[in-house]
Amino acid sequence: MSDRPPLVLVSNRGPVTYDQEGRPQRGTGGLVTALSGLASHREALWVASAMSEGDALVTERHGGRAFSVRSPAGGEYRLRLVVSDPLAYDRFYNVFANPMLWFIQHYLWDLSNAPDIRREEIEAFEFGYNVVNEDLARAVVEEVHGLERPVVMVHDYHLYTLPDLIRRARPDVFLHHFIHIPWTQPDAWRVLPARIREELFAGLLANDIIGFHTRSYRHNFLQCCRDLLELDVDFDAGTVRYGGREVWVRSYPLPIDHVATRRLAASEAVAAYEQELLRRRRDFLILRVDRADLSKNILRGFSAFDLFLEQHPELRERVTFVAQLMPSRTDVPQYAEYIERIEALVAVVNHRHGTPDWMPIQLKLRDSLEEALAAYKHYDVLLVNAMFDGMNLVAKEGPIINERSGVSILSENTGAHEELAEFALSVNPFDIQELADSIDAALRMSPQERARRAEGLRSIITRRDPGDWIDEQLADIARKGAAAS
Repeated sequence: MSDRPPLVLVSNRGPVTYDQEGRPQRGTGGLVTALSGLASHREALWVASAMSEGDALVTERHGGRAFSVRSPAGGEYRLRLVVSDPLAYDRFYNVFANPMLWFIQHYLWDLSNAPDIRREEIEAFEFGYNVVNEDLARAVVEEVHGLERPVVMVHDYHLYTLPDLIRRARPDVFLHHFIHIPWTQPDAWRVLPARIREELFAGLLANDIIGFHTRSYRHNFLQCCRDLLELDVDFDAGTVRYGGREVWVRSYPLPIDHVATRRLAASEAVAAYEQELLRRRRDFLILRVDRADLSKNILRGFSAFDLFLEQHPELRERVTFVAQLMPSRTDVPQYAEYIERIEALVAVVNHRHGTPDWMPIQLKLRDSLEEALAAYKHYDVLLVNAMFDGMNLVAKEGPIINERSGVSILSENTGAHEELAEFALSVNPFDIQELADSIDAALRMSPQERARRAEGLRSIITRRDPGDWIDEQLADIARKGAAAS
């Protein structure tokens, strides 16, 4: 065991969630996957919100303190789940973090109509977002009591005010904050009242290092610090002077665990889904695997396929579009409505182009990793046309296990595009005609060109793994810590 103090990881969602019988299930989301690797890399204590009644019961059983847990995904660490007031948590999550911050950071607001910021949104920040951040910060301060120069790694947009709270209580702490979603340009942040905006930035700038997936998000953040806060910014060095301290701003593109992904793809459960998929397969298969999130641009993807079928009738009945979508944030009205619009558009396309024995779009509103892996192995086209996306791990998972030299169509506004653009078909996610043309180009591409692109994607994706992502951040923590001492 290392003599170093454990890393303290802080996120809204933890590595496991418990049912009412106290049985652990793996937490969902890409963030949990990434941090599970980090926690298995070094001794770690994980602080997260209690997400269910089962979480609250387990927390009560442990007296509100940290306890050891082995994640169903692998890895053992200590976990502290923090119970917040239910009303405060609802305001935190469903009114402020989602949709307010998520919409700002994905350019999702239709500014002529929304948002309208009233007392509800202001109070959601003051009595929701800040309350949950304070609850988690208090738990972190308790857990690092007695540790010398502890390292706390904070994750994502839910916890922007937390670092300043920890900094005030423990000035000696090393704070690193990784943001898993895009960072938008300065004008996008002017939606927020100035006081709230300044409080969010003050919280973030209490960190020693702030990390993003891409160089462009890093640049946007530095631009915000210069234009919104009039701070001293060095774009080349990636630094901001704030409160007498130098904050490092860095990019660390998140890789996938390609070895584990291939191992999972070889399982019997995946093979069973493969048999069913191959039984129904036509000449060509187009695939998308996504959360049913507004940022994923699902409607334009289906509209482009509709246009493609209209313009290329010779390919009707030869191609099927499989869309596996996991319902997301259904408590937020915009998301519930979005799923209804998805289902309605699929019905229109299938009615317009379908035949008695062929349905152009197969819509699967469910979360099944094994079913997704089976489809990854056999697509001809992988469609990732998000409007804006922090990274998009689907763009990396699909090519690793695909067995048909499938072509990736990739939005230029995804974080993955910065790494994969050379071997993908790049698209403007708002240009439906370009997307329809790209589907046609991908399906008509020669086997040799498909193989060249597929090999190029695999080469890039396998250069790094989550261990490298973690090591890069830990190395910067060590360098900055040494420079400050």
